[in-house]
Amino acid sequence: MLRRTLLQLLAGAGVVLDGQILGAVDGIRRRMDDTLVNASVSPTMLDQWEETVQGYGQQYMSTPPLRLLCDVLLDFSEVRRMCEQRQPIELQERLCRIAAQLSGLSGVIMIDLGDHRLSRSFFRTARTAADETGDRALRAWVSVREALVPMYYGDPREALQLARRAQDLAGRVPSVAGAMAPIVEARALGMLVKRGRNEAVPSAKRAITRGQTVFSQLGKDQVQDTAFGYTERQLAFHMGDTYTNLGDHGNADETLRKALTLYPATEELDRTLIWLDRASCRLQEGEPEEALRTAKETILAVSAAHRTDIVIHRARQLASAVVSQYGDIRAAQEFRDALAGPATAGIARKQA
Repeated sequence: MLRRTLLQLLAGAGVVLDGQILGAVDGIRRRMDDTLVNASVSPTMLDQWEETVQGYGQQYMSTPPLRLLCDVLLDFSEVRRMCEQRQPIELQERLCRIAAQLSGLSGVIMIDLGDHRLSRSFFRTARTAADETGDRALRAWVSVREALVPMYYGDPREALQLARRAQDLAGRVPSVAGAMAPIVEARALGMLVKRGRNEAVPSAKRAITRGQTVFSQLGKDQVQDTAFGYTERQLAFHMGDTYTNLGDHGNADETLRKALTLYPATEELDRTLIWLDRASCRLQEGEPEEALRTAKETILAVSAAHRTDIVIHRARQLASAVVSQYGDIRAAQEFRDALAGPATAGIARKQA
């Protein structure tokens, strides 16, 4: 199923994320769950797999999510096969690290595609594999990445809890999760502020400061990888998102502008979310028509392969916010029509 889907994507055919594909995806994950505790591979082979995993980290932001998911899961299936027999302890730990990274990356991609249930399942598998390594930094990375599921699709209070757990796991040694977790904490607190919890503003700003401090201590290799590392452009985007929710429009606009200058044009998904944050700023400043105009242009400009459920979800949240404040104005009706039009039809999938 996944090989056929990949061939269709390579041929330029339209592919709908349906139950058959999702069944194949979850089947691979379940087989990994079944065999994680069993695993004969050579150190050279593991070197090659580790290079492959790092390659996916470099591709994450620019490769269309469904295409990348097919590639990652085909390799994930091979790693699962290698886990069927026990290895010497040092090889077993490396193999479990690879499994944790591939499963965690699959969870991240499923967030982008909008299936939070499968995303949770992949993170659960990633935790199982990470626990086998005894690597606190890896376990912290899984936890902070999992925090994005409730942040986008659930309760920000749970995202806050997972982000703080990641900080506890990361400890005092500078790490990717140690830098990212305080920023995720700040984003979750910002969402609570947006819901009326104004007392969380100071805590959010302190969390940003902590995240920036740890980020400044990361090594060069840690700030170049968008999946397993944490880049300056991601930091700027996430800080700008926090400032947007805090209602700090001056800092939000400046930081989001900076993020757009740092992101290359090929990294469409994050650039799209940044523009939607800028549209939210316009709404907060009392400009609903301008907010919807910006959002509409943004949605229609993004390529179909990157116009995933997370993008449509954020766009609909903006439209709902406009209607709740200004009623069903003409611009809101036109925006909904644009989301329902041929350019976006079939992209968003209703979640169970």
